[in-house]
Amino acid sequence: QVQLVESGGGLVQPGGSLRLSCVASGSIFRVNVMGWYRQAPGKERELVAVITSGGSTNYVDSVKGRFTISRDNAKNTVYLQMNSLKPEDTAVYYCNAGVWSPGTRYETPYWGQGTQVTVSS
Repeated sequence: QVQLVESGGGLVQPGGSLRLSCVASGSIFRVNVMGWYRQAPGKERELVAVITSGGSTNYVDSVKGRFTISRDNAKNTVYLQMNSLKPEDTAVYYCNAGVWSPGTRYETPYWGQGTQVTVSS
């Protein structure tokens, strides 16, 4: 079994910054794509940013230039640096990872429990 644990959420004023972290642990042979999604009240979950094991990244247009995704492959950890935060960034942020476990021949997607980010004055 694999667990993803997020941290770093909280309340921040508009224009402020937060850094989210997500650590994958458990039965892991390799972690492929890791990403951050978010879900605001009354809205569908949306992709925020993804990063491959090789470091290639992709962002939703609304966060380009403000958010930066990065990862530490040795620690199976992904980060999301969020700058210039706006009230519309308020949501529960979820970590996602595609994991190969030892002895398997397929990749399994795992989700974290979510961390609340609130941007408000």
